Amino acid sequence: MNKKRLFTKSVIAFAVTMASQQAVAAGFQLNAQSATGLGRAFAGDAVIADNASAMARNPAAMSLFDRPALSLGINAVDTDINVKNTEFGAGPFVNDVDDASVGGVSYVPNIYYIHPINDKFTVGASIYSNFGTKTEFDSGYGQDQALPDFIPGVGGLTPDVYGGLTDVKSVNFGLSGSYRINQQWSVGAGLDIIYGSGKLQRGRGLNAGNDPSNPDLLNVDADGVGFGFNVGTVYELNENHRFGLSYRYSPELEVDGDMYYSQSTTGNPNISGDKLKIALPDMAEFSGYHRVHQQFAVHYSVQWIGWSSFANLETTGGDVLNNYEWQDGWHYALGGTYYLNNDWTLRAGYMYDTSAQDKVTSISVPDSDRQWFSGGFTYHLDSKSNIDVGVTYLVGEDIEVEEGIISATTRADAWLYGIQYSRSF
Repeated sequence: MNKKRLFTKSVIAFAVTMASQQAVAAGFQLNAQSATGLGRAFAGDAVIADNASAMARNPAAMSLFDRPALSLGINAVDTDINVKNTEFGAGPFVNDVDDASVGGVSYVPNIYYIHPINDKFTVGASIYSNFGTKTEFDSGYGQDQALPDFIPGVGGLTPDVYGGLTDVKSVNFGLSGSYRINQQWSVGAGLDIIYGSGKLQRGRGLNAGNDPSNPDLLNVDADGVGFGFNVGTVYELNENHRFGLSYRYSPELEVDGDMYYSQSTTGNPNISGDKLKIALPDMAEFSGYHRVHQQFAVHYSVQWIGWSSFANLETTGGDVLNNYEWQDGWHYALGGTYYLNNDWTLRAGYMYDTSAQDKVTSISVPDSDRQWFSGGFTYHLDSKSNIDVGVTYLVGEDIEVEEGIISATTRADAWLYGIQYSRSF
């Protein structure tokens, strides 16, 4: 298999992975289920239960509500991705490539509704997103650095075969229920229906003349649906101290879509007639909440994400398209809430978020250990309704990337903004 064909098959595999919406790098995990959680770096979110969005992190937290509750909002994720010190080529033909600044803004809406049936049973429904992002290099990225046509296997390629467009969206539809065992213990469970879509373009314009209707070397538009579940429990020591534990099972998806790449480049017009299988990572979270003073509470969370379950990507026919060496990820979050008065609640938090990537890296999927610095507030419109605002600055690290015949230093930072309206009935 020549280098072009290997590259193209690998990047198609990655595109469909992105579309599946759960087996993606930590850099694409959207901790953006609510503006409230965003304002405290999601510290304690599996147990605080200050509005209906709590069900996204722990279904058992619904037992803490004694009346129907509705929350709806939107978060914006503004990524700033820099690619610098880039070299592209093979053997004696290595070119310096101009620095690139990529990224974009993704909008993440959400809605939650919780309805107590009686003092024991509570049910809820939710629509939100767990993953999504967009990165786009300038069209024709690095065209001036094209490799000479006479180089076997890679002649004519430009850095755009590693850059291009990556656009990912996901929607999680959840149905949940909880049961209060006694004054201390509650349990809950939920069904997740996950729909994901992804678009990927590479080598834009390189295939002109082979197929005028689709001049790109690679153009993928894929989607898939999977079913998972989540379970959880809450232990209330008393009204001021409680703990939450939740576990989310993620399914193995089989996804497909429109996938095009140059026959003249690969010697094969498609991967195979099979679908792609993607093993998605499970997640577990432990949270605590302690109101240590009438006006102040501390809260914390530890979350584990089983990225190592995604060892490779293969078809239902048994063809292995790409191998990954991802590692399990961890989130450690600590936050505080200050109940200023009947109108205002203030919050802040810090999270340390470890990377899923280890040895396998990419200029279009930059990832690293990250730090979250968060702040937010709630304004109570009246005794039954309020507005939440949250802001987070996410700080990444410089990472040395080696991907095929390109090397670079990448860094991914982001701003996250959220606003949310909540009401009890």
